[in-house]
Amino acid sequence: MSALSDQLTYRLYASGWAAVKRLPERTAYRLFERVADRAWAKRGKGVTRLERNLSRVLGPEATAEQVRALSKQAMRNYLRYWCDTFRLETWSRERVDSTFLIDGVEQMDEAIASGRGAVMALPHMGNWDHAGAWATGRYHGFTTVAERLKPERLFERFVAYRESIGMEVLPLTGGQNPFRGLMRRLKAGGMVCLVAERDLTDNGVPVQFFGETTKLPAGPASLAVATGAPLFPVTLWYEPGHQRALVHPAIEVPAEGTRAQKIAVMCQSLADVFAKGIAEHPADWHMLQRLWLVDLDPAKAPHE
Repeated sequence: MSALSDQLTYRLYASGWAAVKRLPERTAYRLFERVADRAWAKRGKGVTRLERNLSRVLGPEATAEQVRALSKQAMRNYLRYWCDTFRLETWSRERVDSTFLIDGVEQMDEAIASGRGAVMALPHMGNWDHAGAWATGRYHGFTTVAERLKPERLFERFVAYRESIGMEVLPLTGGQNPFRGLMRRLKAGGMVCLVAERDLTDNGVPVQFFGETTKLPAGPASLAVATGAPLFPVTLWYEPGHQRALVHPAIEVPAEGTRAQKIAVMCQSLADVFAKGIAEHPADWHMLQRLWLVDLDPAKAPHE
């Protein structure tokens, strides 16, 4: 991407972000729903990839009409996520908390109160920024990792936004090893939150996910093994007027096996919980990218 193109991309993004915050709320959400419907109707690469992914969630018995109907709602929820995110800086603490309804929170409270820290692992569901804003208010901040975006100014804008609502954001690449920063937070008894069903490093752990092989990032399980902090899967979904979240029981570190074997077992357990949550709320899973190995590179797919 050229410097001129980078600058244009950033300016368009920044001006759009500012404009959405100033719009009347009902107008903003209606606009984003229309954008979602238009994108869905155009059937671009993101929409067709989303439908292929959702087809795996629904299974071979699903009809094309069922997949299309689900993908339309999924696009609306995806654009709702972006509208929420652009406007989140304007929300009061009372609104952040009152519109985020969470079950299982006592598990996280206990882990933090005990000084063990907690690792929260989430799929791309609902609005993880809203969840993060809620968590920063309850637990006085947490540490996460972010993929570097292009242009660099856009990445810096996202980091500044997330830091403004109480997150510590470590870049996945191009800086110090983020694992050390995550370990530091956990050893201090704090919280780490990671979006964790898509491997961005090509060093992930193979797992079975909706009947096909993909890779999960090893980070959440590795941190739990290294520090003793409990690993909690969290799934998110939208309901009218608010967002719901479920903190699932902690994934235990296996008593036997090498470090790599323990991490592999925990990653598969994490994939299983994610799959259950996604199957229950498939329209809230925002996966518009290739995920399974057979889609990324057929040559990498396992053979019987």
